[in-house]
Amino acid sequence: MIDAALSFGSAARLYDSIRPTYPVPAITSALGAGPMRVLDLGAGTGLLTAALRAAGHDVVAVEPDEQMRAVAAERCPGTRVLAGSAENIPLPDASVDAVLVGQAYHWFTPRDALPQIHRVLRDGGLFAPMWNIRDERVPWVAALSGIVGGEGAGMDDAWRFGPVTPWFTEPEMSLVEHVVTIPADRLIDLVRSRSYYLTADDAERARLEREIGRLVTTDPALAGLDNIEIPYRTRVYRMRRI
Repeated sequence: MIDAALSFGSAARLYDSIRPTYPVPAITSALGAGPMRVLDLGAGTGLLTAALRAAGHDVVAVEPDEQMRAVAAERCPGTRVLAGSAENIPLPDASVDAVLVGQAYHWFTPRDALPQIHRVLRDGGLFAPMWNIRDERVPWVAALSGIVGGEGAGMDDAWRFGPVTPWFTEPEMSLVEHVVTIPADRLIDLVRSRSYYLTADDAERARLEREIGRLVTTDPALAGLDNIEIPYRTRVYRMRRI
């Protein structure tokens, strides 16, 4: 079976075209208002990198998957997009003011990644993993998660990914709600960009496509719509280097 953490490269362009970006208030809650030198770690196709650049930050991106890096370099011309991982960051010591992680920290091996992140941060630097999570309080979104599985398990106000000391202060969580609009016929593409689809066998992929198609055409909140508004809750966990 394809390793889930490395499954996205085969769908890099689809991923880039359908995944939600990160709202400005989430970036501000992580970094504050002033421009910084920021590492986007596990950068994927550069969705967070682009948002950070648009907010005025100087960004370097690190991503292990070659196909994802290629898309990130296209999306963010002029940005350094480097091969590397959270466990082996190809940057000098104390070279960035902040490290942000969009939708990727759960793939890291913390015992190896946290010392590396600590190493590349300057004294007092910021570390902030963040996740876009579908808002399952909305009934049709809950029905979608009933088909494909929820993506917010364990993602509440508390940090659920193990100790961060002695490297960082305890995480402080902030929450930003936002809505992303996509064409109704592309809801299945959002599912196709997820690791559970990419690593599934043909029978499971067929089931997912069949049930998503049924949801779009029969759910009262979706039937007949050209575009769908997907509600997200972006959770940001902010820490400071000790």
